[in-house]
Amino acid sequence: MSLPVVAIVGRPNVGKSTLFNRIAGERIAIVEDKPGITRDRIYTRGDWSGRHFHVIDTGGLEFGKKDEVVEHIRHQAELAIEEADVILFMVDGHDGVTSTDEEVSRILHRSNKPVVLAVNKLDDVKHHENVYEFYRLGFDEPIGISSLHGTGTGDLLDAVVDRLPDREEEEYDSDTIRVSIIGRPNVGKSSLVNRILGEERVIVSPVAGTTRDAVDTPFTHEGQDYVIVDTAGMRKRGKVYETTEKYSVLRALRAIERADVVLIVLDGTEGVTEQDKRVAGIAHDAGRGAVFVVNKWDAVEKDDQTMNRMIRDISQEFAFMDYAPILFTSAKTGQRVRKTLPVVKEVAEQHALRVSTSVLNQVLQDAVMSTPPPTVNGKRTRIYYGTQVSVKPPVFVLFVNDPERIHFTYHRYLENQLREAFGFIGSPIRILLRKKKKET
Repeated sequence: MSLPVVAIVGRPNVGKSTLFNRIAGERIAIVEDKPGITRDRIYTRGDWSGRHFHVIDTGGLEFGKKDEVVEHIRHQAELAIEEADVILFMVDGHDGVTSTDEEVSRILHRSNKPVVLAVNKLDDVKHHENVYEFYRLGFDEPIGISSLHGTGTGDLLDAVVDRLPDREEEEYDSDTIRVSIIGRPNVGKSSLVNRILGEERVIVSPVAGTTRDAVDTPFTHEGQDYVIVDTAGMRKRGKVYETTEKYSVLRALRAIERADVVLIVLDGTEGVTEQDKRVAGIAHDAGRGAVFVVNKWDAVEKDDQTMNRMIRDISQEFAFMDYAPILFTSAKTGQRVRKTLPVVKEVAEQHALRVSTSVLNQVLQDAVMSTPPPTVNGKRTRIYYGTQVSVKPPVFVLFVNDPERIHFTYHRYLENQLREAFGFIGSPIRILLRKKKKET
């Protein structure tokens, strides 16, 4: 299920990035005591009172200036407002209501989105009466906070969570396979969708960044129900490009959250790029099933080793995803596109695979007998038993005498043994180590 979105907006230097970092629990946004230091939105995940949500940090809104950077920031903030489920409007309690605050408030009223008004920089109790001036902006009760010291942020997040929508999952059957298409702009994602669907359901253009939104398209193939999502291409952060593409990154991330299987589309004419690895890493970290699709294969000059070299390059560059199958396609000509859905179906089944405890422990026992865990400081490491606790992705908990003694290389060995025994093609698996409690 995709998470709701909270956008932090306001004029420059009111403390938005400081609050963003506090919600995120780490220093992500650049914080400097200069107006306009946050140039582009930054995304993170927050949680409060058991509710999880995305948080967007925006650059400060300014009006009346024709500066190109100011225009860029304002456009970014307006797009964030459009995407948000709840808007956290920050103002400066020391400065009082400014003309810019009033202009921002007019934009927010027109958005018809739920707004929580945070009056920041009220570090001293004697300044708390400054809150009352902000009632004139026309929102619900302003909440006085200090984002620097954390004062009042609990009440603020309570108000935010109260306004979050109760997201309900789309009413698809539990057997429906959700597929997301991700990758850099202009690698042929939309064309691939059209080929898979067999009709022109999405716009295709040679101009990078044509696909703005992620749109669900349910369909059935050979008795299996699917929902396919085409996402806007992800580009490297910091690169100057059309602002609407940056806006679409969050939608792509949310599409990944909702997917069972992700098709990671690479451009066969360009090979693997750093940005491809970043995009794939998002899907891997999210625990989604994955398939690499090397597109535009018709345009690649080949010899008898070209495909093998590409497979080798992908295996090296995506060593952390060596479980993912690789397909070579041409959305333009239709070459091998028909193989995509059978592979997607297999990966979805492997992603949801559950192993019986008895069979799992027999495999673990054989693995340990074949290659025992190394001793550490003369002490023997014991793996007592294991159990699978969840699917999508498969997660296993192994009970041991001392989790700290199991080196990551042995952890990798155990994962390989599980894959050899059960497959898990296209699916990441998680192995968690727990210390076995002594019986009393």
